[in-house]
Amino acid sequence: MVNSIFIDGAEGTTGLQIRTRLEGRDDVALLTLSDADRKDPVKRAGMLNACDIAILCLPDDAAREAVAMIENPDVRVIDASTAHRTADGWDYGFPEMDAGQAAIIASSKRVANTGCYAVASVAILHPLVADGVLPADWPVTINAVSGYSGGGKKMIAGFENPEAPDGIDTPFRVYGLALGHKHIPEIEYWSGLSRTPIFVPSVGRYREGMIVQVPLHLAALTGAPSAEAVHDILAAHYEGRRFVTVADLENGDGAPILDAEEMNGTNELRLHVYASKDGKQAVVCGVLDNLGKGASGQAVQCLNLMTGAPEEAGLMEPVLL
Repeated sequence: MVNSIFIDGAEGTTGLQIRTRLEGRDDVALLTLSDADRKDPVKRAGMLNACDIAILCLPDDAAREAVAMIENPDVRVIDASTAHRTADGWDYGFPEMDAGQAAIIASSKRVANTGCYAVASVAILHPLVADGVLPADWPVTINAVSGYSGGGKKMIAGFENPEAPDGIDTPFRVYGLALGHKHIPEIEYWSGLSRTPIFVPSVGRYREGMIVQVPLHLAALTGAPSAEAVHDILAAHYEGRRFVTVADLENGDGAPILDAEEMNGTNELRLHVYASKDGKQAVVCGVLDNLGKGASGQAVQCLNLMTGAPEEAGLMEPVLL
């Protein structure tokens, strides 16, 4: 069966990568509007109601508007915005989150695609909270760095044209310092936390790639787990999953270095557990392509599940913009 797909917002970074991953596939038919027509609300609504699956790559308010336009009960939606990630009636688009999540996505009419920072944070925290080793009310701190492509067209232009009027000439910026980043509700909810985590994101002068870090004082956690125990919980949770992998445990004897760009072009999220030499501290890190598993790759993976295609379809070849 060929499924018709309409990407609403196909000109943005996420939409472009989704379209690139879907072009040439014989199991989907991409529906498009001209530049003029996509600004026409009647024609846009017509396309949203004519497709089998609508993928929304829009700002939050525009995504809500698009959903409100859909009157055809057979149209299924994948929303890549923040608008519906904790909303009633929407399923979370992280297939590896739990054993049954892929099946939930496969049968869903409304899927909220994950945030880039959030998918790595949830991937780290959810298994630890579910296992009980990390109390739900633990004061979690998350630090992260992303390539500038995560900031959208304006930030991309700023970093790539630093001498322009809106150019950005700094090598590294920390932001979200009001501690209210839009991914926080999603992280708290889907990780199973009862206390809002502190999340401090940053952006570096490189286009693509992300590291998310969760430091742990092991002796203060329930049962004072070893780094090996934390690693084993994560490894067991994601065993057999193609797109979330757990690297071998790192200890304090060496000097490991983590590269934010090592997963670029892929749909893979790789988790690492690093331990201090005395075993009292650990940091769990997630590395991913912020436009891959953090956005377009994740959306295509969810689409594959919803259409019954192989989960890896369109995801095995590197895609970089």
